[in-house]
Amino acid sequence: QVQLVESGGGLVQAGGSLRLSCAASGRTFSSYGMGWFRQAPGKEREFVAAISWSGSSISYAHSVKARFTISRDNAKNTVYLQMNSLKPEDTAVYYCASSKSEYRRVVVTDTDDYDYWGQGTQVTVSS
Repeated sequence: QVQLVESGGGLVQAGGSLRLSCAASGRTFSSYGMGWFRQAPGKEREFVAAISWSGSSISYAHSVKARFTISRDNAKNTVYLQMNSLKPEDTAVYYCASSKSEYRRVVVTDTDDYDYWGQGTQVTVSS
């Protein structure tokens, strides 16, 4: 059974930083692209960042580009999201997800392209 467990969320002041981690188990982590999504109250889940199985392809939402960095450590079955210069509008529950297809060269940004999701971790940015 595939499990994704996020950690690292919390409360931070605007301008601060957080690093989210997502530990995966249950299938060959290194074969699948990974993504981070977020959902604010009353809003739909939205794409934040994604990384291909090898780490060679990365994509970011425009709203987080140059502030967030996604990375992965295949030896540790873990994907990370380093979040810098946080803004109140970054407040949301953050979810990691594993893509449906193995060895896909390009990253995918649609929720329909992911089949396993973590339980989410809350990030709150105060002004």
